[in-house]
Amino acid sequence: MRPSALSRLFRHPATGIGLSGLVLAALSHPLAATWIASALGEPARRSLDGTRLLALAVQHAILAGTGFAFVASLGLGLGILVTRPVAAPWRGLVDAVAAGAQAVPPVVMVALSLPILGFGGPPTLLALVAYGIMPVLRGTAGGIAGVAPEPREAGTAIGLTPRQVLTRIELPLAAPAIVETLRTALVLAIATAAVGALAGAPTLGSPIVAGLQNQNLVPMLQGAAATAALAFLADAALLAVTGPWRVNRP
Repeated sequence: MRPSALSRLFRHPATGIGLSGLVLAALSHPLAATWIASALGEPARRSLDGTRLLALAVQHAILAGTGFAFVASLGLGLGILVTRPVAAPWRGLVDAVAAGAQAVPPVVMVALSLPILGFGGPPTLLALVAYGIMPVLRGTAGGIAGVAPEPREAGTAIGLTPRQVLTRIELPLAAPAIVETLRTALVLAIATAAVGALAGAPTLGSPIVAGLQNQNLVPMLQGAAATAALAFLADAALLAVTGPWRVNRP
């Protein structure tokens, strides 16, 4: 008996991740955050209203999404480039530079770039790119390098050009590894975007910073839960969209 559409939906990995995101989003509600703070022994204090929290979530998503687009473009491009014969000798150097960029904590990156880029989104975007490019670069290069030589040789034998071998054979076979590394980069982008609040960018990190300054646990819980919810929901959406590419194609 074939499984129903509803049962297939609940068995899809994205469903559980998405439901977890919705639970976290519910916990970021002012009433829920206030109740949690009270349960932890904190006095009931002013919370961030839902409208403001939603506005911050939208701005956070835009900033993280922009950073993720840069990371995906640069990481995929460099990952493909270093697997080509012309740039293969430079793979170690490119990898070392990407690793060095990720070694700098995002907070430090934001602080160092403030005098040059100013406050707001630009220093946050720089931190997002520096912190997220290495996983995408290594995942792409590793996925392509892991493709067996037989499909490449077969493609060359039937007259495919190197570009066609890349687009028709290597990238489809490497897609599962690339998708997984893009999921990691997306979650990193959303988490790192919260640091932008330190540079004056309106993100879900703003209530966390304000809560720390005012010793108010409620907005801190709201910002943390909303950030985690956004990461879970974005991961579920990416997983749902790229589901067919998570299985190797012959």
